[in-house]
Amino acid sequence: MAGKKQFDMDTALDAAMIQFWRAGYADTSVDDLSRATGLNRSSIYSSLGDKDTLFLRCLDRYGTRYGDKYDAALSCAASEPLAAVRAFFDVTLARIADPDLPDGCLIAQSAMAIPVLSPAVAAHARQALGSQRLRLRAALKAGRLADRDADAFAVHAAAVNQSLAVMSRAGASPAQLLAIVDVTVDALSQALRARN
Repeated sequence: MAGKKQFDMDTALDAAMIQFWRAGYADTSVDDLSRATGLNRSSIYSSLGDKDTLFLRCLDRYGTRYGDKYDAALSCAASEPLAAVRAFFDVTLARIADPDLPDGCLIAQSAMAIPVLSPAVAAHARQALGSQRLRLRAALKAGRLADRDADAFAVHAAAVNQSLAVMSRAGASPAQLLAIVDVTVDALSQALRARN
């Protein structure tokens, strides 16, 4: 159509996601989103929605992108639970090491911002955080951990995973992050040995 500026929706959503990821929900204005996406305010509202709607779309996009990678990493949990959990953490460590991405994790950052989020956005952030625990629990159950142990390790591993994002943002080195993962994998190894 003549006179209408065309843009790629995926590119705009990725740019908005990176902006929210870098600065957080509260510290991202619509003007920041306009600069990040290259769209004017009215185009953002008409094409991407208001700030809350756009943030929810970005959370979903982030959750799907990394959720698929986590699912692939955990796919061998039934036969190799330790390798699966290690691969799960490797997804996070690779994301952290990617120089093209902001430090930390959009979901962890959103969870920390829950007090300033609208109720709908806060609920969505809680759900995104809970998805990681449920994903881990299912994998650990497939690895034949008892319900109680699978629950405990899922909560622990999800918390460790979020702490990796926080620690990376605070400047922890790759070696320090790997040492954190090693402690969790070693604890899981001991629980699996005790099960046999």
